Amino acid sequence: MKQSAASALIDDQFVDPAVYHGGALAAARLQFPDAPTPWLDLSTGINPNPYPGTVISPDVLTRLPDAVALTRLLSAAAGAYGAKDAQHIVAAAGTQALIQYLPKLFSARRVAILGFGYQEYPALWRAAGADVIVTDDVKSLTETGIDVAIVVNPNNPDGRVVDPQTLADIATRLGRRGGLLIVDEAFMDVLRPAASLVPILPGRGALVLRSFGKAYGLAGLRLGFAVGGLDLTEKLRTALGPWAVSGPAIEIGATALADTAWLEQSVERLERQAAHLDVMLIDAGFSIVGGTPLFRLARHERASHWFQKLGRFGILTRPFPERRDWLRFGLPGVETDWARLAEALHASP
Repeated sequence: MKQSAASALIDDQFVDPAVYHGGALAAARLQFPDAPTPWLDLSTGINPNPYPGTVISPDVLTRLPDAVALTRLLSAAAGAYGAKDAQHIVAAAGTQALIQYLPKLFSARRVAILGFGYQEYPALWRAAGADVIVTDDVKSLTETGIDVAIVVNPNNPDGRVVDPQTLADIATRLGRRGGLLIVDEAFMDVLRPAASLVPILPGRGALVLRSFGKAYGLAGLRLGFAVGGLDLTEKLRTALGPWAVSGPAIEIGATALADTAWLEQSVERLERQAAHLDVMLIDAGFSIVGGTPLFRLARHERASHWFQKLGRFGILTRPFPERRDWLRFGLPGVETDWARLAEALHASP
């Protein structure tokens, strides 16, 4: 059987097909050696217009991260996310670092994950020995025997949202029997109205993950947070150890999280750009499945053809071997990137 374009990319030696996130430009360059450069990477959901306040104090690079500065970061995160206080928040080098730790810290025989989404979760929990089920039924998350339930909210890639009160009820039911609900809110910063669990977080049974790099366009900074009850956050803080976050990440993160005006303006721009991208994709024959202001999920019966066509233009999108008619598009940044995508969408096959 002929291998699809999506599989050809993610089965490359540079990419683990079980947990492909997008990106993988090295693999794309091998598959499309004649593509023009620089590549336009639309395969990840990262703000193409990053937070501008990235100048750091000179001594931040020459000394260990400061406890006072870390407290300032956690306080800024608590204010931005609506947490009770800084003690309920743990900072890490990106939410991926936290995701890796969770199966080691919270043993589970059965794990329920809501819907098709971020593939790290089933891969990591299965590797830890858990029986993992993927369900489209919210009620299944609290079935007898479920030790850990996982909800990505809004979901990646389709943007599905579960309202916070429903999540709070699930966490309460799991917490009564020693279980845990993990809510991954990596894309919550750009969602309006926000549906975060954090402001109504139950005292036990729930852990919320928040990503910094996606909304602020600084994914390479590697900064993320976990919000939960004091027992959960202390367990995570101990596991991560001292200096879990770099000095530059602390300084830039604290400044950015306190800059609510910038985030508001950025989200407004992202919403306009996402709506414009929808129009472009529909005009090219796609239908919009969903997404967030940072990415759009589109359907086309010839999605594999489009992946290859765009790749030949040096434009990388996000394929899904499990959903052969899906492509996910991040947002272009500058006007020349938008023009480049428009040209590729309207070029002859």
